[in-house]
Amino acid sequence: QVQLVESGGDLVQPGGSLRLSCAASGTLFSISTMGWYRQAPGKQRELVASITSGGSTNYADSVKDRFTISRDNAKKVVYLQMNSLKPEDTAVYYCRGQLSSYIYWGQGTQVTVSS
Repeated sequence: QVQLVESGGDLVQPGGSLRLSCAASGTLFSISTMGWYRQAPGKQRELVASITSGGSTNYADSVKDRFTISRDNAKKVVYLQMNSLKPEDTAVYYCRGQLSSYIYWGQGTQVTVSS
């Protein structure tokens, strides 16, 4: 059983920055592909960024050049550095892990971008 706990969500002004963290338990973290997803009110959950066990990354077009995903396998943590935040980035952000067909989610953390 793997558990994911996100933290770092907050209220921030447009143009500001936040760093989200996702801490994992268990032994599967280092070999899992990890991702950050988000869900805004009334919208479907969407992929924001992902990182493989080998460190290859993938980003949604809407966040390229603004967000950076990274991982620390020794600490079992995946991060999402978010810069130049926009109101449309407002959403609940979820951490996701995948190993083959086994998928696991965190409980989410709220990010609100507003003046």
